[in-house]
Amino acid sequence: MRSRDVSWILGPTTMYGTLVKPEGPGPFPGVAFVAGSGPTDRDWNSPLLPGTNGSGRLLAEALAEAGIASIRYDKRASGPHVRETIPLLIGQMSMRSHLDELIGAVHVLAGEDDIRDDRIVGLGNSEGTLHVLNYALSDSQPPFAGLILAAPPGRMVGDVARAQLAAQAAALPNGDELMGLFDASIARFEAGEPIVPDPALPEGVRNLLLALENPANLPFARELWTADAAQPLSRVRVPVLVVIGKKDVQVDWQADGQALERAAGAHENVSFLFPENANHVLKYEPRPRVELEQAGGVTNYNSADTHLDSETVSALVAWLRARL
Repeated sequence: MRSRDVSWILGPTTMYGTLVKPEGPGPFPGVAFVAGSGPTDRDWNSPLLPGTNGSGRLLAEALAEAGIASIRYDKRASGPHVRETIPLLIGQMSMRSHLDELIGAVHVLAGEDDIRDDRIVGLGNSEGTLHVLNYALSDSQPPFAGLILAAPPGRMVGDVARAQLAAQAAALPNGDELMGLFDASIARFEAGEPIVPDPALPEGVRNLLLALENPANLPFARELWTADAAQPLSRVRVPVLVVIGKKDVQVDWQADGQALERAAGAHENVSFLFPENANHVLKYEPRPRVELEQAGGVTNYNSADTHLDSETVSALVAWLRARL
């Protein structure tokens, strides 16, 4: 495969990404990757998690081996340039600004001489699924030929986050009390009031709450908290593959999967895959789900000894080849 870094201007900022292509003259179909939430970078690494063996890079390389090109990029709130970029975006981050980032990436990919601009698929992970859905439902050009939604939230993001915290709190003797304090803070956030997290809440939960009202995150945090993938999925008409691993302890293959299946209804162009051993970032996870829930589920996402779930990768490649 061939890989090179690219960049482009977006407003007062510069976007940075990586193009990966198969060997040979092409033309190639392409995939535009959108990473998950927070400071997750183009490779799907995060400074909040140990390791640099990100699924985004691994997936791009696997697709190149299958004859499919791709672009992946650092959202402006992630990657090595975040400190210089964030001050330029205070109060400007929104669903629209994330869509603009994806539009730029697709234009770069489609502008390559050896890329089929009528055969580009959007592939989002977690929060990134919302952005590829928004692209598909906009008048952005070129239109996506299909979507892969990896770990999409079928419920509102706020409900998914609360369910994760409730599962952890259930193991604590004062878990119900802590969830009550959390709910009170969220009620203030939703009312547009200062969150003021209670000191009794664990530090990680307090940091999550404070991050929601950080000026650098607004108005995006308010939009994201009430967003889900089900409603936009019901309006998409291009082929869609929804993938939620049964070892995913952030998005639930049953609760979120069922909501998405209801939204898809009888649309024959929406397919579902629930691989037995894939986690939130499509890595192979051998541990039992109950053990993952007790451990928080994210401790080894990107460590050097992790690898993509082979069942999932094979299914993605087969789905793409059938449609591209």
